Amino acid sequence: MDDDATAPTAAELGAQIRLTVGQLQRRFRSERPDGDLGDATLEVLTRLFKDGPRSLTALSDHFRVSPASMSQTVNRLTTGGYAVRAPDPDDRRRVLFSTTPAGDRLAGAARAQRNAWLDEQLAALGPDDRSVLERAAALLGRMAAS
Repeated sequence: MDDDATAPTAAELGAQIRLTVGQLQRRFRSERPDGDLGDATLEVLTRLFKDGPRSLTALSDHFRVSPASMSQTVNRLTTGGYAVRAPDPDDRRRVLFSTTPAGDRLAGAARAQRNAWLDEQLAALGPDDRSVLERAAALLGRMAAS
């Protein structure tokens, strides 16, 4: 059997990767604590939890949304008691958003639940499959960093 004849083209492989990464992202998002926050809002909360205080501009740039859209998201977080606004100590004209203790608990629980799901999936694989995923993760990481 000729491996070149059955190997996908770069375009076909790209389509397969986009589809699979999208499915995996949706699956991760489904592993979350019950609550009233939508997926996008929970993602912003977990980013604040991970990275610390951020400005509205930094958040909207990171998530590639408009400042107006991000403003609505952080308003949901502050209204819900998961985040607070505070003046930037380096530039009092700017506002920074950071998590509250309740936000830390929710973001930590979301991260723990997602990690537990992934750990369970990986533990169910054999060593050969885990090795393939290790190599694929390294390659995808390099692509993401380029």
